[in-house]
Amino acid sequence: MLTIASWNINSVRKRLPLLERLADESGADVICLQETKANAEHFPAEAISRMGFEHQAVSGFGGYNGVAILSKHPLSEINRYPHCGRNDARHISATIAGISVHSLYVPAGGELPDIERNPKFAHKLKFCDAVADHFAGNHGYRDAMVVAGDFNIAPLPADVWDHIKLSRIVTHTPIEIAALERMKRSLQFIDTIREVVPADDPVFTWWSYRAADWQAANKGRRLDHIWVTQPLKAHIKSVEVLTDIRHWTPPSDHVPVILKLANLESRLLESLASSVHVNGRPGDADANP
Repeated sequence: MLTIASWNINSVRKRLPLLERLADESGADVICLQETKANAEHFPAEAISRMGFEHQAVSGFGGYNGVAILSKHPLSEINRYPHCGRNDARHISATIAGISVHSLYVPAGGELPDIERNPKFAHKLKFCDAVADHFAGNHGYRDAMVVAGDFNIAPLPADVWDHIKLSRIVTHTPIEIAALERMKRSLQFIDTIREVVPADDPVFTWWSYRAADWQAANKGRRLDHIWVTQPLKAHIKSVEVLTDIRHWTPPSDHVPVILKLANLESRLLESLASSVHVNGRPGDADANP
């Protein structure tokens, strides 16, 4: 069993105790973080290592953005991607047990859904296209891949609290949904949440800080996703959205998504064996830059 969590933590240093609680309660083997808001020298690597995640791949951008992959298993082939010519720490990948795992943080896009009047919105769409091109150009349909993160797009009507109203609001506009669909089609990814939850059942992973009682209002959106490629479809055991974590303080406005993949024992054993060097220590491919 391989348990993968994805969470927009909205500052890893501020919510380090919550990360430890998530690690303990979820039993995650791998945690993909977004919006860490810490560059490599300020990332709490030692504290996270003490949680059991000795293998870490980090891409930071000062007090903004930032993605990371934390793992109890060895990492190899760590890559950071400056999409659209911007080295702004939004996409990192590493290979774990023969699976290419990606932590992805798509730009929010500002508040105005107009590519002519809002450069942030135009950049969001270009970013999605760049990621789609990267996947199509560097991977194949037979590659075992997991792409997890805050995609900042809620694609289905049941992914938002009001489909009609939000179809004119950034995160749920038709042009964003089309961009996300292109990214999904690049490798025929499977939306793991909707693989186990019917498409017309509401699922949310984000609730605004502005709501005095987020749970009573329940004006949520499903912005956080975990996708897998076809070779991993048969290994999907369960997917869960940890809604109660929105109550933890200080809260992130996002909650984690947990994917469990079953029957991967041979991959894990092969990965552990290949990570041991002549000196008997795990490989150093996952060292932070």
